[in-house]
Amino acid sequence: RVSDINAEYRTDIKLVRNDGSAFNAAIKLVLAKGVRNYFILAGKAAPDLRERLGAAGADLMLFCQTLGLNTWWVGGTFSRKGARRGAETDAHEAVSGVLVVGYGAVQGKPHRSKSPEEISSYSGPAPAWFARGVKAVLLAPTALNRQAFIIRGEGGRVSMRCENGAFSGIDLGIGRYYFEAGAGK
Repeated sequence: RVSDINAEYRTDIKLVRNDGSAFNAAIKLVLAKGVRNYFILAGKAAPDLRERLGAAGADLMLFCQTLGLNTWWVGGTFSRKGARRGAETDAHEAVSGVLVVGYGAVQGKPHRSKSPEEISSYSGPAPAWFARGVKAVLLAPTALNRQAFIIRGEGGRVSMRCENGAFSGIDLGIGRYYFEAGAGK
């Protein structure tokens, strides 16, 4: 599946097994107890790389769930140097995060979500597919659970942007993936 995702999104995601080097000792004590398996979210530097990694990571997360595995997206609290070493990643590749995979201690918990009206608008009556897409976006994981999406629709066309700083590209890719899955691409 990773090979297919890498080909589709032009990324270089790698699976690292039995190696905790992407997390320093403090993070391992508090957030990442027992984490030894993760995907390195990487690719050749390009203006749209973060968005492509967001979509590719969303695809991979949902696939892992179908296998009964849990995932955790880590964008800031990991060691890029340790991740590169663990995956033997090319020094010219940009690493945007890691996606922890395994059997979680818990199955997660619902987070507070914005309303569709807070993140979207449609010029005229919104088609059902648009509403389904927005509903799916509100289920997507985002940096710090901010859901900083702005989705606009008009005449069967949709535009989306994300305003949350350092993780906006990743979140935009995740959001677009979820919108397309919910709306029916």
